[in-house]
Amino acid sequence: MPQKTIVVGLSGGVDSAVAALLLKQQGWKVIGLFMKNWEDDDSDDYCSSRQDLIDVMSIADVIGIDVEVVNFAAEYRERVFAEFLAEYQAGRTPNPDVLCNSEIKFKAFLDHAMQLGAERIATGHYAGVREFEGQFQLLKAEDGTKDQSYFLYRLNQAQLSRTLFPLANLYKREVRRIAEAAGLHVAAKKDSTGICFIGERPFKAFLSRYLPPQPGEIRRLDDGKILGVHDGLMYHTIGQRKGLHIGGLKEKGQSGGGEHEAWFVAGKDMEKNVLYVVQGHAHPALLKSTLTAGQLSWIAGQPPRPHWVYTAKPRYRADEQACDIERLDGDACAIHFAEPQWALTPGQSVVLYESRVCLGGGVIV
Repeated sequence: MPQKTIVVGLSGGVDSAVAALLLKQQGWKVIGLFMKNWEDDDSDDYCSSRQDLIDVMSIADVIGIDVEVVNFAAEYRERVFAEFLAEYQAGRTPNPDVLCNSEIKFKAFLDHAMQLGAERIATGHYAGVREFEGQFQLLKAEDGTKDQSYFLYRLNQAQLSRTLFPLANLYKREVRRIAEAAGLHVAAKKDSTGICFIGERPFKAFLSRYLPPQPGEIRRLDDGKILGVHDGLMYHTIGQRKGLHIGGLKEKGQSGGGEHEAWFVAGKDMEKNVLYVVQGHAHPALLKSTLTAGQLSWIAGQPPRPHWVYTAKPRYRADEQACDIERLDGDACAIHFAEPQWALTPGQSVVLYESRVCLGGGVIV
C-alpha cells in the first residue's frame, strides 16, 4: 500500500519542525514547503527569511524529508498587503495574520500542495480539527496559552477537511522537548513575534513608507479642546496609550480621570482628520457592551443560532467573554457582551466559541 503524502508548511521554527517530525513518525510521506511571502526589503536587518530557509533545510536534513521553496510574494501583496494598507488608510486596525491564513496558507499553499499530489496539508499551528456529525470543526488547542484558533476562524469546510494540526494536544514545552530529543537545532529558537512582513522594525516607520503622514489635531473627547497634533490617524488605534506626546497633566475640574492619568485614543474623525483622546483607563468612552461585526465567516457554512450564550474574543490577546449574537440584515451581526469590553477596535476580528469549538467570526465595524 503506497504511503499517503502530506505537505507541511515549514517556517524555520520549532513548531512546524515538530509537526513534520511527528507526521514522518506516523508513516506519512512528508514534503516540506517553505513559503516566501515577502520580498520588498528582505535584505535588511528586520527580515529573517534567509536564516529561516537555512533552518528549514537543516530541519529537513535531520528529519529526512524533501523541501520545496515556493514564492507567494505576488499573491501575498495582492490578497493580504493591499487589504492591510486599505484598512489602515480607512482608519481601522486590521489583523493581517487572519488574512494570511485564509488567503495564503490555506488557499495558495493548499492549492499548490494538491498539485503535488498530497492528500493533506499540515502546519505548526496550535489548534485542532475533528469531524463531528458530518461536519469539520476547528478546535482550541490543548495549550490555552498558545491557542491560535483565533487566527484560523475564516477557514471553511473544504480547507479543514484537508488539514491536520499535529500540535493540537501538545504544550509548547513538550514541543521543544521533542525537538531537542530529535536533534533539531531549532529546539530553543525564539518564537517570531509581530506581523510577518514588519518583523521587529518600528511599526510607524514601516507604515509611513506606504501611507505618508497626514497631520491633524488631537482633541479631548469630553470638550473638544485641542491638546496637540498627530502625524496621521492611520498610525493610531483605539485604546492606544504610547506615542501621543501630550503628557499626562490636565486641568483640575475636568471630568474623566485624575490629574496625572494617562491619555488614551478613544475615536477618530476621518473626514476632519481629528484624533479624539480621553484621560484614564476606565473612561466610559473606552467601554462598550455591544459591537457590530461584518465580513462574517462561519466554519459550519451557516451562522450559529441567535440569542444563545457563547463566548467571544474581540482581539487575540483578550480573554473570552460571555456574549450572545443577534443577526442583522445582510452580512453583519451584533454581539452583545455580558460585561462592557475595553477598547473595541474597528478592523480587529471578533471570534466566537462554543466551549472548545471555534464557530467563526467577523471584523469589528
